[in-house]
Amino acid sequence: MIRALLALFIVSLTLVGDGDARAQASTRPYRIYAITFRGMTDVEKGFQDYFAARRIPVQITWRDLNRENSRMSGFLEEIKRTKPDLVYTWGTSVTLGVVGTYDQVDPAVNITDIPVVFTLVAAPVLAKIVRDLKNPGRNVTGVFHVAPTEAQIRAMASYRPFKSIGILYTPTEQNSVVVVEEVREVSKRLGFTVIAKPLRLDANKKVTAEGAPEMVRELKQQNVEWLYLPPDSYLGTIAQKVVIPAAMAVGLPAFASTEQLMETGAVAGLVSRYHSIGQFTAYKAEQILVNKVPPAKIPVETLTRFALQVRMDIAEQLKLPPPLPMFNYAELIVPKPEPAQPAAAQK
Repeated sequence: MIRALLALFIVSLTLVGDGDARAQASTRPYRIYAITFRGMTDVEKGFQDYFAARRIPVQITWRDLNRENSRMSGFLEEIKRTKPDLVYTWGTSVTLGVVGTYDQVDPAVNITDIPVVFTLVAAPVLAKIVRDLKNPGRNVTGVFHVAPTEAQIRAMASYRPFKSIGILYTPTEQNSVVVVEEVREVSKRLGFTVIAKPLRLDANKKVTAEGAPEMVRELKQQNVEWLYLPPDSYLGTIAQKVVIPAAMAVGLPAFASTEQLMETGAVAGLVSRYHSIGQFTAYKAEQILVNKVPPAKIPVETLTRFALQVRMDIAEQLKLPPPLPMFNYAELIVPKPEPAQPAAAQK
């Protein structure tokens, strides 16, 4: 059953019979205005690599919020002034800042007359970016990266059955909030309990890591059997140094929803590759720029397959090896040993 969940549908990134993209490209580079949330990631590398491989000339203006939403107004003014051919947005918060929700669009603020392609949005429909994945119905399309919530939960249960899971999340990140609600809905169908704890906000209403280790310990005391890490940008910045060490200290395994969170030290996760997500996003952009397809008619999609990853070093530390059948289909990650230092360097 888990194999079926890992291969949800088949989509090819290779265009057949479309001819050389260079023949379709304009004489000048396509101008793309790209807004990221926390700097460059492998998503952006995949995005650029796709255009290079297809020999599509692009000129990308990179702008980064650096987690400061107050910068968005300046970026929107620059977009309206420079009128790029396409706008690229990273994540739910950035995308909502650019296009607004489909039922609350302000043309004086939001971008409505320039095609927008988003990437790394966890739940585009729940976040009200689009009404329908197959028919966006507005001047925006894109790629979501998180495996269906129920697929993640079942993958978690196939590793270690449970009756209760805990979640830490950022209450100011809409993507995290909607995923927590999705987990609650799944829990009603599958019969488990959810204990979700929002990270604290400081006096300036900014999220802080203060108290996060105590929350992890409280979750353990409340008898949760997994710590679920939702697609949460801030959580990704504190997981490796704050959240994972606290979970390891009390023997609480963590399950990751994204590749970034998997790398912080979760024992397992059902994830999509960031580089591949970036390439798929560029394919959507190519449909708009080269093939002149309106964004409203381009389905919002995700990758064809997700990888069930297991960190064998973490599993060993937790004394929680994966079940034998999982060795047949999971991606087992064994960190490379540190290179031995020369004798002179050890002195």
